[in-house]
Amino acid sequence: MKHLKSMTIPEIGELLKGLNQPAFRAKQIFSWLHKGVQGYDEMTNLPKTLRDTLAEQFPICVPEAVRRQESQKDGTIKFLWKLADGNCVETVLMRYHYGNTVCISTEVGCRMGCAFCASTLGGLVRPLEPYEMLDQVLFTQLESGLPISHIVLMGIGEPLDNLPNVLRFLELVNSPDGMNISMRHISLSTCGLVPKIDELGDLKLQISLAISLHGPTNEIRNRIMPVNKAYPLEELLPACRRYYDKTSRRIHFEYAMIDGVNDSLQNADQLLQLLKGLPAHVNLIPLNHVEESPLKPSSKAAVAAFQKALEKGGVTATVRRTLGSDIDASCGQLRRKYTRQTENH
Repeated sequence: MKHLKSMTIPEIGELLKGLNQPAFRAKQIFSWLHKGVQGYDEMTNLPKTLRDTLAEQFPICVPEAVRRQESQKDGTIKFLWKLADGNCVETVLMRYHYGNTVCISTEVGCRMGCAFCASTLGGLVRPLEPYEMLDQVLFTQLESGLPISHIVLMGIGEPLDNLPNVLRFLELVNSPDGMNISMRHISLSTCGLVPKIDELGDLKLQISLAISLHGPTNEIRNRIMPVNKAYPLEELLPACRRYYDKTSRRIHFEYAMIDGVNDSLQNADQLLQLLKGLPAHVNLIPLNHVEESPLKPSSKAAVAAFQKALEKGGVTATVRRTLGSDIDASCGQLRRKYTRQTENH
């Protein structure tokens, strides 16, 4: 079924032409949809006959917030949305001094198999449609009452595994007639799908690219990230350099600090060698514990020593502030818990 909310204004215009409607109605419909209306009756400047036709042919689907957790420590809000087909995805709203950031999911589940991530435990169910990504931003804003200024595609799923739908989502959320969120305020995180990084770079979008690195050697990455067997570091790092050359956008490298796996000073030195000559920023992430995983977070002292070694070696490194630590903060945990509960009833 076609969803009007996944369409651009010209595409809606083409559709309306077939219904013998004037072209200007397309912008009206687009604008209403991007305000979060739940039915065509709310589109008060459209003729009733058109509203009835659209309701019959293009039902509006909106997500249902089946769980909402709010951190008492920092105000982080985590939503579990039930989609039209009954599948669920997570969205997290984080408050920063520069504005409110929403972390959205791009797939139901994930097939990448990273050892430290709860999102991938049940495998990939399906990719999300563009409107389902847009709705996470829109309805998080509406439900929380907080304006969204930044987006990170770092929730459930691998964004580059669903690239055509992700690109359409970016076009929609960037539209001046919609939410009008700047590309420079959007970050996309990938575990390292090299051909897709090249494809994205060719588009020269002004989004920030984040690489989930998590290991400075192939041996470590192979242990915790199966994707490395397909695209090892010898292929990934040149792809990052090509991306930078095409876009002039500094690349962020995400590095989950895992006790006894990737957090030694030798590992810090290996990481410095790996990133040599590449304008990069390393984001050190205290690992969120996942029940099903034996991996444990590094100590605060190990994280601090690792950061100091990188800074000394000339690479900018920050430690990501732990938000939502008193709620199901780890990506995929809330969805997994809800799925298990509903299956047991």
